[in-house]
Amino acid sequence: MSLSWLQTFLRMTARVQLLPALESGEEILVGGQAVMEGVMMRTPHSYCVAVRKPGGEIVTEQAPVARPSEKYPLFKFPVLRGLGTLGQAMWLGIRALKFSANAALEDGQPGEKKQEFSSWAMTLNLLFSFGFFIFLYKFLPLWMTSQIEKVAPVVQHRLAFNLVDGVIRIAIFLLFLIAISRWQDIRRVFEFHGAEHKVVFNFESGQPVTVENAQRFSTFHPRCGTSFLLVVMVIAMCIYALLPFDSFLAKFLSRVALLPLIVGLSYELIRYAARKRGSVLALLTAPGLWLQRITTQPPSDDQTAVAIYALEGAMALEKQQGGELVIA
Repeated sequence: MSLSWLQTFLRMTARVQLLPALESGEEILVGGQAVMEGVMMRTPHSYCVAVRKPGGEIVTEQAPVARPSEKYPLFKFPVLRGLGTLGQAMWLGIRALKFSANAALEDGQPGEKKQEFSSWAMTLNLLFSFGFFIFLYKFLPLWMTSQIEKVAPVVQHRLAFNLVDGVIRIAIFLLFLIAISRWQDIRRVFEFHGAEHKVVFNFESGQPVTVENAQRFSTFHPRCGTSFLLVVMVIAMCIYALLPFDSFLAKFLSRVALLPLIVGLSYELIRYAARKRGSVLALLTAPGLWLQRITTQPPSDDQTAVAIYALEGAMALEKQQGGELVIA
């Protein structure tokens, strides 16, 4: 096992943890996600990931992809449609991350076998990332709140307990974002995230999609997954307060088991807020725009060019399938 492979594994772990924050997570006309040294762009029935290799060459992977609701009618129903859409977004994101990781691994010396981030390594990384997620956002806040409860009787009340638990969870999330943003590799991911947002804004404006035009737009986009994660945490606080469990184990297991329901409900709320921008519920998405000051950074022209390359690849494949992207 080489040092570069191990570094790539750790970088991949960090990116998997950030995956929901870097994904739009909606059935939309055009959306995307930042990956290692590149961007993945999606259209309704296609996707393309473009990555700039260490030598400067841009490589791509693209394929047609059907919406979950088109393949499985079950995912047309509320709550379930959120699980289908976000499940597919995560699957595509992981696939794009694997491609970008292999592209980012530098070739060995002449005659040496090229290193690759294999399927088993990806599986190991996903298992590790999922365990880390459960520990960081389910076990740790619950354990810390349980310790506070021992010295502060007021926290023994179910509503107070879950309020403290939720505040700790959000604080951990914010501290994690701030800490990981200081990592140079992650900062580059956030720059590609900014490039993805600028290019999507450029496309939605109806103007020709060019580096010069895209750079005029903001890196803060209302459909960013950062907003979704914060809504998930707020919805979780409300649902956990309704659970009639008192033991630590029952609380922990219920938090893990109810994750799909919380995700589905959060998707519906985000979906509604996107259509009712002036509603009270839309205010819940506002903190996500503030947090994009961390999760997006101004990209270079080269990074923006990669995002455009990915969009053009996805749009070309969409056109081959008979689709046409038109801005209303």
